[in-house]
Amino acid sequence: MTNPAWTLMIHGGAGSMSRTNLSAQEDAAARAGLSAALDAGQAVLAAGGNALDAVEAAVRVLEDDPAFNAGRGSVFTYEGAIELDAAVMDGATRDAGAVTGVTRTRNPVSLARAVMEKSPHVLLSREGADGFSIEQELEQVDPEWFAIPERRRQLDEMKARKSGAFDIDMKYGTVGAVALDVHGHVAAATSTGGLTGKRWGRIGDSPLIGAGTYADDRACAVSSTGAGEFFIRAGAAHEICARVRMLGETLEQAGQAVFAEIKAMGGVGGVIIAGPSGESAWIFNTPAMYRGKASGSGERSVAIYGDE
Repeated sequence: MTNPAWTLMIHGGAGSMSRTNLSAQEDAAARAGLSAALDAGQAVLAAGGNALDAVEAAVRVLEDDPAFNAGRGSVFTYEGAIELDAAVMDGATRDAGAVTGVTRTRNPVSLARAVMEKSPHVLLSREGADGFSIEQELEQVDPEWFAIPERRRQLDEMKARKSGAFDIDMKYGTVGAVALDVHGHVAAATSTGGLTGKRWGRIGDSPLIGAGTYADDRACAVSSTGAGEFFIRAGAAHEICARVRMLGETLEQAGQAVFAEIKAMGGVGGVIIAGPSGESAWIFNTPAMYRGKASGSGERSVAIYGDE
């Protein structure tokens, strides 16, 4: 049997972006960021590297890019802090690592990987995760490094609306990557600043294995973005993989079936999915999703809006 060609898919969040509410500069910045993330992951995969290294490399680029709600450029909590979540999962072993409420690690996705590889645990939170990051000698930054003026403005605007909580427009979402390497293994990574105005230590689906992030060589790798509470309730990422593995559905069929459930519950968002035979899919029920794809066959694309 010949080795499958590699595949890489990334997302920078699903939401209400449109050609009327995104400026030309915002559109161009997002596309440039997505392209840079594809470059980073593609460099790993094209050289015969593994899927886990590729998804980490791609997500680190998106975390450092203020155009996206992860790492630098993350949204603010109601109290004006930045709390970061991330997860990684290796489809070959089903090893996984995740962190939530991180405040000083420049690249939370790399901390999630350290949790997977250097600790006996899967999920670390808040002060404990921050302390573990220092022990692992990962790059630390002042929390102000993550902050950008536009995100402060969005928090002020949300508070002024007094329409309740959270970023109902979801214009800036989670980032993630899924990949298949030439060895036939899949992996997934997801990173986020969460929701504008989140309170009480709220945790979304991104760092929850099986909800926003999942990878299994027997099925596929999934990274989600959107209204996390609904993805948690649906067990979305694991549910997609389970349908592929046990019902024999295609990635598209499984993703659409789970999205029908999420929509029925009132949820919106998107997923990217990569399978062990080179197949891939992205599905979203919002007007747009920042997304990109590259493969060993030379395919490459970056898109934002639903009609692309």
